[in-house]
Amino acid sequence: YLKSYKAETSFDYNPLNPEGPAFKMFLGPNSYPLLKSYDSGVEEENELNLDELVPLGWTLFRWINTYLVIPVFTFLGKYIDNFGIIILLLTIIIKIIILPLTYKSYMSTAKIRVLRPQIDEINNKYPGNEKALERQRATMELYSKAGVSPMSGCLPMLLQMPILIAMFAFFPSSIELRGESFLWAEDLSTYDAILTWDANIPIISWIFGNHLSLFCLLMTIVMFIYSYINFKQQGSAQPQMAGMKFMTVYMMPAMMLFWFNDYSSGLCYYYLLSNIITMLMMFGIRALVDDDKVRASINTKMVNTKGKKSRFQQRYDELMRQQEELQKRQNR
Repeated sequence: YLKSYKAETSFDYNPLNPEGPAFKMFLGPNSYPLLKSYDSGVEEENELNLDELVPLGWTLFRWINTYLVIPVFTFLGKYIDNFGIIILLLTIIIKIIILPLTYKSYMSTAKIRVLRPQIDEINNKYPGNEKALERQRATMELYSKAGVSPMSGCLPMLLQMPILIAMFAFFPSSIELRGESFLWAEDLSTYDAILTWDANIPIISWIFGNHLSLFCLLMTIVMFIYSYINFKQQGSAQPQMAGMKFMTVYMMPAMMLFWFNDYSSGLCYYYLLSNIITMLMMFGIRALVDDDKVRASINTKMVNTKGKKSRFQQRYDELMRQQEELQKRQNR
């Protein structure tokens, strides 16, 4: 697309000054390394801060992009001409950095998985909404004895979110991808349409656009497979998990398809690689981790902590007691 821009500016002018006003104009690519270089060796009060013109997200996400993503991306670009390969290597490097978090998340999932038979027994012992408090208390007591926190699997994933959001800001802002092709994508800075149509379909054309991006479609398929496998490993017989399954396995991939269909194919390609590598890492960790050893470790923990309650369990018991008293008052 071609666009016309107009700007007006002013500066102080003194006709008695024979030299007249002086200024410089920069006309060039919105490249972060290039814009940042103009402040190299310049005193702080004279810095132009042109690099701030590149939208790299809020403070935390911008920090990740400027100190991690862009330096690695720029370094790889010095030796590799194919940006598809650069994105692949960048994804692998990031996945290696967050591997400890991925391992911790999987171990938490493994512990909950080996406890599933006992959790199902609790659900059968306390069925229905009227016994929800007893069911929750018994489940939390089991987690406490086993040394398992239901939130421990979510926390490592939440810590990875800033990187995912930072990449969401980085790829659309990367001028280096402009006009760079990879596989079927002719331009990694825009969507890679494999199917287009002219008809104006209500709602669909407004939200989805009049095209289908292949990298986005592949990303959605892989995300669905990953979510399905992940949910199956963490699955439970509790009825309320059916709604969670619909949201995580079906709803989220569908939303991603509609949301990212218009976005940079480089971004969709990164998320596609990220999901594939994460699945491979999870399969690799699962092949190395023996569920029997995890179960034995949990049993040892339960024996050693028999009769003891953690501070979290004590606070939770107190909260349950208060809820039971409140429920009894309401039933009077």
